Amino acid sequence: MHIHPQDFVLTPERSRELIVEFLGVFALCFIGIGAIVATQGGDLVAIALAHGLVIGLMVAAAGHISGGAFNPAVTVGLLVANRITVGKAISYIVVQVAGGVVGALAVKAAFPDASTDAVGLGVPQILDDLRWGSAFIGELIMTFLLMFVIFGVAVDSHGPRGIAGLAIGLAITMDIFAGGALTGAAMNPARAFGPALVQNIWDDQWLYWVACPLGAILAAALYQYVLIPGGETLPDKLAEGDIHDSSGRRVTTHEAHVATRVEQEIEHEIVAMESEIQRGEAEDDRNDPVARG
Repeated sequence: MHIHPQDFVLTPERSRELIVEFLGVFALCFIGIGAIVATQGGDLVAIALAHGLVIGLMVAAAGHISGGAFNPAVTVGLLVANRITVGKAISYIVVQVAGGVVGALAVKAAFPDASTDAVGLGVPQILDDLRWGSAFIGELIMTFLLMFVIFGVAVDSHGPRGIAGLAIGLAITMDIFAGGALTGAAMNPARAFGPALVQNIWDDQWLYWVACPLGAILAAALYQYVLIPGGETLPDKLAEGDIHDSSGRRVTTHEAHVATRVEQEIEHEIVAMESEIQRGEAEDDRNDPVARG
């Protein structure tokens, strides 16, 4: 993990990435919290589907622009796995948190105060009779599973990236089915912080800033350094470098590595062909009477 000054430069591409990350978390909070307010917290299926579908759709719509982290915990996991630079991680987390706050404000503006106040603006909290240790383990495991799925379908270049949005959305839905009634199944510090700030409810906030990143870190470390042979880096959108081809077009690290391997193979073939030609010429010289004379 290295820090480079250029990582903190706001380039046009970085600006596009930050806009997408902001919009992703904004959509998560507006749709997710909106579903809680609309159902008054009484329909876990609707709430789980709302959260899962909105993230799945945002990953499908804009994941190719920013990588589709939409979650500070996921961003930290990617950083630990060396899939994202420090500068990009910090900027992502800032706009993700901002997206959560603006999303919660939008729900507050769109629904009657009585409706939002009745459900605490959807702020995730620990069930009253649930021990904090159990809640910690629950959020850790749920975020671990989400991060594991993200690595498998969106980060690992050998994974089925075409279904990344569907798989990630289903992972979120599954986790909310299991833990929504216990801890709120936030799996996302920005999702917890946004409505907490707007509604001024800070109970259990620490849980989502400790357990969720830890779960993401564990999953990212397991996948990157154990499940990927040799811990090799498999390039993805979030790990791209500033590489350009001869025409000035920006290419991904993956494309650059492929091009390098192809060039090396071509060079190897050329050397082998030259060796064959030289051996053939030497053989001809030995067999040519004029050359010998």
